[in-house]
Amino acid sequence: MRYRLPRPCWLLLLCAVANLASAATDAATAVAEGPMQVYTRDTRSLDGEWKVIVDPYENGYYNYRYQPFDQQADPPKGAYFRDARPDTPTDLVEYDFDRAASLQVPGDWNTQDPKLYYYEGSVWYRRTFDAPARKPSDRVFLEFGAVNYRADVYLNGKKLGVHEGGFTPFRFEVTGQLRPRDNSLVLKVDNKRRADGVPTLNTDWWNYGGITRSVELVVVPAVFVRDYRLVLASLADREVAGGVQLDGARGGEKVSVAIPELGVRQSVRADAEGKAEFRFRVPGAQLWSPEHPQLYRLEIASGADTLVDRVGLRTIATRGRQLLLNGEPLFLGGIWVHEEYSAEGGGRVRDAAQARVLLERARSLDANFVRLAHYPHNAHMARLADEMGLLVWSEIPVYWTIDWTSEATYRNAEAQLEAMIGRDRNRASVIIWSLANETPVSEPRNRFLSRLAARARALDDSRLLSAAMEKHYRDDDPDVAVVEDPLAELVDLVSFNQYIGWYDGSLDKIDRVRWQIPYDKPVFVSEFGADARYGLHGDAGAIWTEEYQAELYRRTLRMLDRIDGFAGTSPWILADFRSPRRPLAGVQDGFNRKGVMSEKGEPKQAFYVLRDYYRRRTGEGTP
Repeated sequence: MRYRLPRPCWLLLLCAVANLASAATDAATAVAEGPMQVYTRDTRSLDGEWKVIVDPYENGYYNYRYQPFDQQADPPKGAYFRDARPDTPTDLVEYDFDRAASLQVPGDWNTQDPKLYYYEGSVWYRRTFDAPARKPSDRVFLEFGAVNYRADVYLNGKKLGVHEGGFTPFRFEVTGQLRPRDNSLVLKVDNKRRADGVPTLNTDWWNYGGITRSVELVVVPAVFVRDYRLVLASLADREVAGGVQLDGARGGEKVSVAIPELGVRQSVRADAEGKAEFRFRVPGAQLWSPEHPQLYRLEIASGADTLVDRVGLRTIATRGRQLLLNGEPLFLGGIWVHEEYSAEGGGRVRDAAQARVLLERARSLDANFVRLAHYPHNAHMARLADEMGLLVWSEIPVYWTIDWTSEATYRNAEAQLEAMIGRDRNRASVIIWSLANETPVSEPRNRFLSRLAARARALDDSRLLSAAMEKHYRDDDPDVAVVEDPLAELVDLVSFNQYIGWYDGSLDKIDRVRWQIPYDKPVFVSEFGADARYGLHGDAGAIWTEEYQAELYRRTLRMLDRIDGFAGTSPWILADFRSPRRPLAGVQDGFNRKGVMSEKGEPKQAFYVLRDYYRRRTGEGTP
């Protein structure tokens, strides 16, 4: 049995999350380095109404020679980030944020304005604000939960930097750049799909553009608790190990760590780099599990700063083909979840309330696990999962076929991996980091993912690593499905997607298939499913009907139970979601219909088939 525990040098990882570097060549990225725990801090929100200018030709960014304004020593007033006004009646300025339309932040532009439903391009956002109240020595950061896809960020006409990646947080320190009043924050947001992007041009979900997660001002002391790491390092001894990273420290600062409910209070000293490590035992602690999602108040203080969080204590491990949570066998009864809330016509999830609705729907399946499709979700999801007792698979959008040979693409993927792990590595609910989904085997791909796997191990060795692979069939027996991929040697779970009975043969084929999986590791079936429009009924042999989908679920679940080492599954998907790849009129209408619920949360027949199966597997309730 091997527990995934932190290596002795794990504390070095606290400052290891690299600068979220852009591959762009037109501006130096000024993103503040390293993870920063912001969620539980008192912040000043910049959410709400932002003025916007749609700019498909990027007139506000380039001159007529297609030269970027922000690379000029003295950008003209025509640069939208100047947020300029005419000085005289003859002063030509061809834009005006004050008279422009408005969009809500957080939110995507696609579902807020019908004219922008299919729009992919640049939109300028502007918000004005006064500087927050603070002490002279305090520092101020601008925190962005996520912007899809590329964000060029300007404050008071000066460029702060660039961030690429539509699902991860980033920030800038703006301490010396704020005016007392009427600060102008301008973003050029560009969601154009790119061949070298992560994800790349082709996906099976909607490319929602905009400032899709919250924007906040964070005020902290000159020396503050930037980050921490805490794990249950020993199950037998109930020993907790961790560390703290201070920002602005000179060395020698006192750091106190307390879990009052467990009687823990320990003081340590930071080194010259602001790092401090701690270790203590908690013999009376209740371990976190789906049945008992116990969370404890954690207090970390240094000087004028105190960071408060809620943490759970648990271990996750493998033993041969078994999954073990807190040393006990674990079956993952899961479901996929997209970060989409369409019940009221919306797109991306905008707040904790909407995130909770999605997780409550998953819970109503009697699921104990969610796989978050196909990118890091908002910060609410893992924290709510902590509270609700849902285990989580979190992944980056290395999806299908990206540019495996591009170093810039790799750096982008690695930066997203680092940001995902840096934000959520203290969440008890998160047990799996995922590297990729349905990527075709090749030498460049294998090298790319091997580097990512090594980076993930270095950042967090206390969780399991996986990726959704694919199957093939034996040449000499088409009824034998084989999972064989060099990536399987690098991960802890053998996870794969299969769609027998939908993209792959008929329903009868499900009953015939046998599986050959040559790895002594737990087997997780990360996708299966079929489309069905809610309310469309017919014979169980007629595709698109609820009956067909339900029958496919029945047969597939019986088939999966025959797999040696089968440790769980996450069918595709909780609810129908938008996808431009799905145009069939009267059935799909721009939605992937594989949800066990409609986009409005209405259960289909397959919902009840899956719920009954999970009840039987977990012993909860009655079929």
